[in-house]
Amino acid sequence: MDNVLKKSINVAGTEINIESGRMAKQANGSCLINIGGTTVLVNAVCGKDPKDGIDFMPLTVDYRERAFAAGRIPGGFFKREAKPRDSEVLVSRLTDRTIRPLFSEYWRNETQIAAIVLSHDGEHPSDIISIIGTSVALTLSDIPFYTPVAAVRIGKINGQLVVNPTISQQKESVLDLVVGGTEDAVTMVEAGASELSEDEMLEALNLAAAQIKEICVFQKNLPQKERIKVAEPVINEALKADVYAEGVAKAQEGVTIKEKSERDAFWSAFKKDIKARMEEKYPGSAKEADFLLEDIFYKEARALVLDKNVRTDGRGMADIRHITCELDILPQTHGSALFTRGQTQALATVTLGTPGDKQIMDELIGEYKERFMLHYNFPGFSTGEPKPERTPGRREVGHGALAKRALREILPGEEDFGYTIRIVSDILESNGSSSMASICGGSLALFAAGVPAKASCAGIAMGLIKEGDKYAVLSDIMGMEDHLGDMDFKVAGTRKGITALQMDIKIAGLTTEIMAKALEQARVGRLEILDKMDSSLQNPRTELAKTAPCMVTISIPPKKIGELIGPGGKNIKKIQEVNEVEIDIEEDGRVFITGPDHAKVAVAREMVESITAEIEVGKVYKGKVVKLMPFGAFVEVLPGKDGMVHVSQISKERVNKVEDVLKEGDEVTVKCIEIDKQGRVNLSMKAVDQ
Repeated sequence: MDNVLKKSINVAGTEINIESGRMAKQANGSCLINIGGTTVLVNAVCGKDPKDGIDFMPLTVDYRERAFAAGRIPGGFFKREAKPRDSEVLVSRLTDRTIRPLFSEYWRNETQIAAIVLSHDGEHPSDIISIIGTSVALTLSDIPFYTPVAAVRIGKINGQLVVNPTISQQKESVLDLVVGGTEDAVTMVEAGASELSEDEMLEALNLAAAQIKEICVFQKNLPQKERIKVAEPVINEALKADVYAEGVAKAQEGVTIKEKSERDAFWSAFKKDIKARMEEKYPGSAKEADFLLEDIFYKEARALVLDKNVRTDGRGMADIRHITCELDILPQTHGSALFTRGQTQALATVTLGTPGDKQIMDELIGEYKERFMLHYNFPGFSTGEPKPERTPGRREVGHGALAKRALREILPGEEDFGYTIRIVSDILESNGSSSMASICGGSLALFAAGVPAKASCAGIAMGLIKEGDKYAVLSDIMGMEDHLGDMDFKVAGTRKGITALQMDIKIAGLTTEIMAKALEQARVGRLEILDKMDSSLQNPRTELAKTAPCMVTISIPPKKIGELIGPGGKNIKKIQEVNEVEIDIEEDGRVFITGPDHAKVAVAREMVESITAEIEVGKVYKGKVVKLMPFGAFVEVLPGKDGMVHVSQISKERVNKVEDVLKEGDEVTVKCIEIDKQGRVNLSMKAVDQ
């Protein structure tokens, strides 16, 4: 235990503790990190040798939650953790996006981050400390990772910014901002907000950056190991001269071809030709020539923007591609919209379901039901590639979560609109910013379905190209600008403010000035897109689509739920079968009745109300005589509820025998004249007209 490292740092009044050297000692680097009662074990490992034949860094981040961490046994048949839940995938992505830009571009050893939540107190989130723990594990390892990173969450409660709010506090917050970065620069941002202004968001980002700097400085004092050397490619200078001699002019021509398919075909044909010729002159040089050609194209595409102030497709820096919005293109869906922006196209559909259609979420903090779902699909044909359709990957999960975060803020409350809502965004064509197209299409589809959304919502992707002090912020970036640029900055929101934000930075030195410019340019672009959307449909339709199910909501006293259900579910089953409806009952007494036929839904509602209604003094009822007694008759006035009509209350005339006037099965009109202290109901036939 002598070699165990223990350190702690206070972040905004909360202690974060780290430990290394006691667990997982065969990993390249390991860190046990905790805050409160939440503990995460993070391990960093890498392969011994570079992988051959790849031109990217093979990094995998796996964040997993063990159910025992919260004292739970996993649900399902197998009772063990299965594939990662979406929430785990999203934390893995947060970590990946924070650290990936900081590795050497030539690092080719397979690298894995394995983060395991071992304890969770239900109050302190594990995602932030998982990212910090990743940085500590890498810093303590021999993996060539030289720049520590950190992450913080910023909330806004009662107008005040809060650093690393607890899970309870997050429920009261109008902002959920997660920022990752280094001592000098932000590398990752993920946020959901309740229509916050750009100035408010910038203030929160600056606060996060200040906290991150402190945590990064703390990590610089941790013990250091000798790092594995990164083998950088050795360039054949003669080959480089030959490739550049032809490649620069061709790249300058290629980057001005507006159409993606034509541009790709032009550059691909040239690459194929010159690589074949270089292979003849310099045997075995094809891979090196390909690297050089990509570098040439990268530089010329960026120079076009910075030196000539022109983008590849001819647009200005703040120009947005042509937009079309088409509604109701699928007649049987509850709502549909086709949103097209340039060469990016999203088909968004809305389906309205019953409360029983809610998704059951089995999370570490407990099980709950999700009323709103947004699923994003990215088939291969959208980019002209023959790819088989498989289960959603991490990219699909991440893009869907971003769109869901943006649109959640405009949905009506469940108390006003009891439907379960599912949006599906199928990307039919993609050349940049398909997640933002999903937000625009989803907003339009909600309006088309008649969902009383608070406002229309749009998204726009911003880019950055920066060399030295020169930079250009690009609005509505296409795929090539995303690939060759230094920033992917997605902003979504309404006319009032921001509802979602996502940013990935590939360079250091993103100043507050650049960030402020990007936010303002995004706001202007978002308003322009909203103008286009609103010209198609400015407000939600006043009625739901005819194909949507009819739903009514009533409230009953919670103590009446048992009566409504009946013994063995007898009552509720009868109502559902007779009227072809579905009935969902909440613990607070809300009853949702859903069905395709409005008339039958109305009948079902009457039946529910009659079963759960209370007999009221002074109210007149039509009832049925169920039993005769010498002193009067029992009359059922509500299902399962009856009262006594005393012989003296049967008629204004004297009645000697009850049988002289009434018999079992008679339908009579009665008035409740009293409910005594024992709860007995006294009825009167002669008082009906009084």
